[in-house]
Amino acid sequence: MLVALAWLATSPIHALGALVGGLGITAGSWAAAKVALGGGVAPAGAAFARLMMGVAIKWVVVVLVLVAALAGFGLPGLAVVTGVLGATLGMVLANVIRRKGAVS
Repeated sequence: MLVALAWLATSPIHALGALVGGLGITAGSWAAAKVALGGGVAPAGAAFARLMMGVAIKWVVVVLVLVAALAGFGLPGLAVVTGVLGATLGMVLANVIRRKGAVS
């Protein structure tokens, strides 16, 4: 969202590109969580397989959103990629902050 706000100074279409990129990461992470955590209690092998399937589905969703944004809708590439990077960095930062808060 912050990346889209920064791109808004350039043009609304750039802001939309950044927003779509960030939403692609968010949608992919949601899909990964549904797959990885949706099976209930299972043996370690099955749980690990669900985790790996979730990661694969996440990146398939992200790639599909990128292809749709760039080729389908013609959004600016740099804006879309910065949206993806901003959302990824935001998720990493949120995990670091959450872990430090739990440890302290």
